Amino acid sequence: MGFQFRFEPVLAAWPELLEGAWLTIQLSLAAMAIGLVVAVLCALAKTSGPKPVRVVVDFYIEIVRNTPFLVQIFFIYFGLPALGLRLSPGNAALLALVFNVGAYAAEIIRSGIEAVPRGQIEAGIALGLKPLSIFRHIVLKPALRATFPALTSQFTLLMLSTSVLSAISADELTSMANNIQSRTFSSFEVYLVVTVIYFAIYMLFSAMFALINRRAFSYPSK
Repeated sequence: MGFQFRFEPVLAAWPELLEGAWLTIQLSLAAMAIGLVVAVLCALAKTSGPKPVRVVVDFYIEIVRNTPFLVQIFFIYFGLPALGLRLSPGNAALLALVFNVGAYAAEIIRSGIEAVPRGQIEAGIALGLKPLSIFRHIVLKPALRATFPALTSQFTLLMLSTSVLSAISADELTSMANNIQSRTFSSFEVYLVVTVIYFAIYMLFSAMFALINRRAFSYPSK
């Protein structure tokens, strides 16, 4: 007997898949925004902070880059309660994503900051610009422009990594798919549809990043 495709149960659960996709998008966007702030602060600390702060930031980055993301999730969700900090699956998921992407993005932004010519900073000082203005307009924006492709790749990887959060039953697309599969036993059909949805989300994020690049970081046309 040949294999019979059964998409009817999957289509019947379509609202759950859409909800999971929307939760994945929300979680990813929140983690990207907060993680970018963390990354900028860490990159600034690494390039111009005092040595004790640089040591702490280096330790944080090395811990994240040399441990599995799943272990980081388990530590936050299962380990922190031993210290008296109990988080819901959703909050633990967001914290784990921010904790992870902040470290990777910090190194990307740091490389961009260090690539800014020293002469531009000295010119800003000579013009009497305040340190915050120098950092925002002369250091940070060119650094983000130079590293934007790498950051978008990291953020896309972040979005795809949300699937791992199903291990702690956080509400997102893969978790919803697992629930549907456990009810319908239509494994092939469920995960085929989920694959298509993830690809659609990837295309949506790619279009969003391209728009941001054109609006915020493109050089003005002559």
